[in-house]
Amino acid sequence: MSILPPLRESTPAPRQSIEDAPLRPASKSAGSVEGPSPFAQLVQRLGDEVTQGEALVKGALRARSGSLGPAELIALQAGVYRYSEAIDLAAKLVDHATTAVKTVLQGQ
Repeated sequence: MSILPPLRESTPAPRQSIEDAPLRPASKSAGSVEGPSPFAQLVQRLGDEVTQGEALVKGALRARSGSLGPAELIALQAGVYRYSEAIDLAAKLVDHATTAVKTVLQGQ
């Protein structure tokens, strides 16, 4: 029973990093319905990344320790690394937002 998808023979296209995602300003034409802001899109992608990482870790905890081969363990390590990077980015985002709110409140 594997918790990870099977490895492909061909190399898949690299996943776009949250930090590398292009942020485009929303167009403000009259009568058009705007989608989420670039910041909201970033937070959504960050949340999706955390959710995927959480599912990966839960699956790894349910698996038996001897049931994963070397390739699956390396894939698991890479997934946990992505998960920890997403958590770190979320923590930095919260820290900066808290600092900004404190700065605004001190100015009043």
